[in-house]
Amino acid sequence: MSPESSTPEPGRQLSDTLYTTDSVPPDQRLTYWRAALSQTFAAMDIAVPDEICSGTIRTSRLGHLQVATVQGDSLRARRTPQLIARSKDQHLVVKLLVKGVARVEQDAREVHLHPGEIVFCDMARPLRMEFPHPFQTKSLVLPQWLLGLGESDLQRLTATPVRPDTTLGSLLSPFLTQLVDTAATYPSATGEVLDRHVVDLLTVLVGERLHQEVGDTPSGTRVLLPRIQVFIDRHLADPDLTPDAIARAHQISVRYLHKLFQTEDVTVSRWIQRRRLQECRRELARREAAGRTIAAVARRWGFTSAAHFSRVFRDAYGLSPAEWRDSAARALRIPPSPSCVSEAAVA
Repeated sequence: MSPESSTPEPGRQLSDTLYTTDSVPPDQRLTYWRAALSQTFAAMDIAVPDEICSGTIRTSRLGHLQVATVQGDSLRARRTPQLIARSKDQHLVVKLLVKGVARVEQDAREVHLHPGEIVFCDMARPLRMEFPHPFQTKSLVLPQWLLGLGESDLQRLTATPVRPDTTLGSLLSPFLTQLVDTAATYPSATGEVLDRHVVDLLTVLVGERLHQEVGDTPSGTRVLLPRIQVFIDRHLADPDLTPDAIARAHQISVRYLHKLFQTEDVTVSRWIQRRRLQECRRELARREAAGRTIAAVARRWGFTSAAHFSRVFRDAYGLSPAEWRDSAARALRIPPSPSCVSEAAVA
């Protein structure tokens, strides 16, 4: 499948891509549309009311992130266990409905969306979406690991509507719209900087939403835990950042500190290590960090032993820091291929 791509204007990213059914023969449009959607988000099983469908997808990249505007006729899409097993896409999609209505099912929940509402979709688990009328969406696609969310957090986040009259919705909806509409105008270096700022903002907003939704958590915990997590992020580079130091800084006992983190299903020390690993992984993937040694990056984020860092990095991500840096460098040098997705992705 070849996308219809306009010639990039000066300063635009070369990764700006347009898929459109306009120039595709009617009897081939469904196959083309299925492949375009699968390549943009993940392998999907697509059904439309009739074989003559139409649609347009415009995508751009910002470092590790991808943004997309999709406009099309009615359709039903399924992310089945079989497709998940074949493609193993570990992406989170933040989807804003601009036009039409939608129904999304995931994690035993069903949500009906109207224009201006947002939904989070985990492409690593079964998913159903239906757009019964012509629609338009704006989406942010990012690797799951960038947000550092555990399985339980993801399950609480998916298929729950983010309304425009909520704190998260009032901030995220206009931000997502602006980001998607302007992404293609940024030079690649600017896109990489925006990448981490977008992730930082999304992490804060999602974290606040998750804490607000824990109905059985005392109000003091809902306020104190996010504050402590921000404190940890600000002091990650300090090798002396310990539960004792954190408890003293917030005038609470170490025992109470550990109790606060029980809601996260992780110990305080593990939380610190996970956040350090996430920052190291993000820095190792940045072009501007290519001249720094892996040991220097580890020290920058509070690891005192390079050997210990390499061991826990491999345990967490399944490859060494050097292997991750090499794979990320290749991904930044080589734009996404516009070639057709495999038959497994469209079956």
